[in-house]
Amino acid sequence: MPTHPATLAEAANALWRAGETGGFIPPLRETYAGLDSEDAYAIQRINTERKVAAGRRIVGCKIGLTARVVQEQLGVDQPDFGMLFDDMGYGDGETVPLSKLHQAKVEAEVAFVLGRDLDMSHPGHVDVLKAVDHLLPAIEIVGSRIANWNIRLVDTVADNASSGAYVLGGTPRLPRDIDLRLAGMAMTRGGEPVSVGAGAACLAHPLNALVWLARTMARVGRPLRAGDLVLSGALGPMVPVNAGDVFDARINGLGSVRAVFETTAAKAPT
Repeated sequence: MPTHPATLAEAANALWRAGETGGFIPPLRETYAGLDSEDAYAIQRINTERKVAAGRRIVGCKIGLTARVVQEQLGVDQPDFGMLFDDMGYGDGETVPLSKLHQAKVEAEVAFVLGRDLDMSHPGHVDVLKAVDHLLPAIEIVGSRIANWNIRLVDTVADNASSGAYVLGGTPRLPRDIDLRLAGMAMTRGGEPVSVGAGAACLAHPLNALVWLARTMARVGRPLRAGDLVLSGALGPMVPVNAGDVFDARINGLGSVRAVFETTAAKAPT
C-alpha cells in the first residue's frame, strides 16, 4: 500500500527542521514504519523543491553508496543519489563553517564536470565519457540529520543522500589523461594519513558510477545537463571532522585538494 502523502510531507518537514536548526531526529525507518526507497526519494524531492523555491540553485548531483562494503551494510545492491546546490560548494583551501554541517565526515572523490547533455534514454559508457568536459579532485563533506548516523537506505536517501558540502580542487584535468580505476588516493589530516584508496573502490571505476547516475536521472525525468557537477562517490574510507581540522587529499594524476574547517566548535545536537 502506498505511503500517504501526508506522511511523506511530515517526514520531509522533520528533516527540514533538523537541517535548519542544527538538530537531529530519530531514524525515519523507525518513526515512519514501512517507508521504501521510492518513498525516500519522494521525501528527498519535497525538500529539493522547497530549497529551489527558497532561492537555492541545483548545480549537479552526488552519488552515494558506491562502495560494495557499504552497500552490503545497508542491504542494497546499487548506489543512491542526492542533489548538489550552489551554496554547498567551497574552493580549495577555503574555510568551511562548521555551523552549516551535521555530524560531518569527509571522503575523497572525483568531481566530473559535464560539457554535454546526457538526455538520451539509456546513456552508454561512450556517451558518458564524451560528455565529460573535465575532472577535478574533490573532498565531499557528508552529513546526517539522523541522530548518531543511525541510518539505513531510506534514511540516507530521504536525507539527500546524507549530503553536506563539498570542496573542489582548482586545476582541471582531461579524462583521457588519467586512468581513474588505478588512480591512488591518500588523504591526510594535519599531515597524518587517515584514508587511502583508489578509483577501483568506486564501483570498480568512477566512470561506472557516473554511467549509473546518467541512466538513473534519465529514467526519473531529470537527465544530466552540460555544466552539471557530479561527485563520484568515495575512493576510500570516510573520516570524522573536528573543529580546526585541515584535510589534504591527493589523487594520482588528478592533483590535490584541501578542506579547512573553522576552529569554532560544532553546534551540539538538540
